[in-house]
Amino acid sequence: MLKRRSNADQGGVRALVRGLAVLREVNLLGEARPGEIATRLDLPRPTVYRLLQTLEEEGFVVFSSTNNRVRVTRLAASLGDGSAATSALCQAAGPLFSEYLPKIVWPLDLSVYESAAMVIQETTHGRSPLSVDRGMIGYRMPILGTSAGRAYLAFISDEERGLIVEHIRRLAVPEDLSFLEAIDLNDLLADIRAKGYAIREAGEFRPSTSSIAVPVKLDGVTIACVSIIWIRSALSIKEATTRYVKPLMEIAERLAASLGQSVADDESPDLLETPESTGADP
Repeated sequence: MLKRRSNADQGGVRALVRGLAVLREVNLLGEARPGEIATRLDLPRPTVYRLLQTLEEEGFVVFSSTNNRVRVTRLAASLGDGSAATSALCQAAGPLFSEYLPKIVWPLDLSVYESAAMVIQETTHGRSPLSVDRGMIGYRMPILGTSAGRAYLAFISDEERGLIVEHIRRLAVPEDLSFLEAIDLNDLLADIRAKGYAIREAGEFRPSTSSIAVPVKLDGVTIACVSIIWIRSALSIKEATTRYVKPLMEIAERLAASLGQSVADDESPDLLETPESTGADP
């Protein structure tokens, strides 16, 4: 026979249910603002903030260091198949972007490939005094019309590249399809690989801006791209590459190193308890 719950127990159960609902919502959305979660779940904002604070203290979510959005962490990966891997990338990118922003000033983006588009996952657009855009997280960019997409295509395997190009053709993505028909893709990508970075000049995607992107590689596999965007009337391509290619590559290398260390820590045998390591009797 079940025991009747006390008022305290009922309050605890309700808090747990609400906390799980909040965590599920963050996992579903990939990233969200507390107010957005409160609206979707029809919960008071102060309640959602308290629940998110608790989840953050326990390591299940993390607030972006560049905006007021929250994401699940690697610790929450076992709770669903959401965006834990991308969250790990963003967690590593946030502090690095904050460190480099005063030196670079122009906006930085971290983007990943997703279904014939490069999707911005972390950015300094909201904090850069030179940004002409806001609210760029989650923004979907064309592949061939952007430096991030070109860098990604250039540094992935031939097999993956072929599948992506075929996907673009099948979807008939206007921005990419017209570009694909106007260039020699093999020559473009070979030039990018030789230089180590991709550029976007005037008249492509957004005529008022230009950009440079470099790949982020983990164990030789390209997993994302880091870009810098500037108003093209302020800098020539030559000036921008001279100033910013080196720090962009530094960011990409440090991001990969940080992510690699995170993976290594998760897989460390020191985290496994055995009779020998704990001193317990077998």
